[in-house]
Amino acid sequence: MSTPLIHLENIKKVFITDEIETHALSGIHLDIQQGEYVSIAGPSGCGKSTLLAILGLLDTPSEGTFILNQHDVSNLDHSTRARIRNREIGFIFQSFNLIGDLTVFENVELPLTYRGLNAAERKQRAIEALEKVGMSHRTRHYPSQLSGGQQQRVAVARALGGRPSILLADEPTGNLDSKNGDAVMDLLRQLHREGATICMVTHDPRFAKHADRQIHLFDGRIVDELKEAA
Repeated sequence: MSTPLIHLENIKKVFITDEIETHALSGIHLDIQQGEYVSIAGPSGCGKSTLLAILGLLDTPSEGTFILNQHDVSNLDHSTRARIRNREIGFIFQSFNLIGDLTVFENVELPLTYRGLNAAERKQRAIEALEKVGMSHRTRHYPSQLSGGQQQRVAVARALGGRPSILLADEPTGNLDSKNGDAVMDLLRQLHREGATICMVTHDPRFAKHADRQIHLFDGRIVDELKEAA
């Protein structure tokens, strides 16, 4: 088997508040291959958000090893994590997180400015990403002029613009009605068919079934894995 894009070995995360230890993650072992689509499910408080934060380099593990693209990123400093995050990871959030006073185009382009790309390259990438999600006709609109489903499509385009190694989706349909939720999931499935690596947290078992592999967490541990039939 090829070297995994992501390798987690014995990942633990302990939060200490008022001398109380909370073990959010307890010995996580996980490999995600290039081009794989993985869903993470489990009850509230099981460690899904903590795991996604570590995968997205928004947090560091208390113990264990995290290898991303054959590089150990377990305990990097804040600025190094931010630089790698900007180049390697695309985020899709439940709440869209678009900037209200920027146009659709500007929202997608903004993360690319931190990459040091010139204006022509930023424009090309932003337009390509918006075309891929079917929103190139709305480049001059503002988020308030879009439906929730359209805003989430723009958020997906923003994640795609950086050409990340992996897309991390945190309840991407959580703020959408069923029709728009289905449309966004269809979009993610299409991106996966085109080669994208996706790791998604979802409470909805219908959407979890879109993934190649379903991982179930309970009390900070992986308790079950289910691979979809080919």
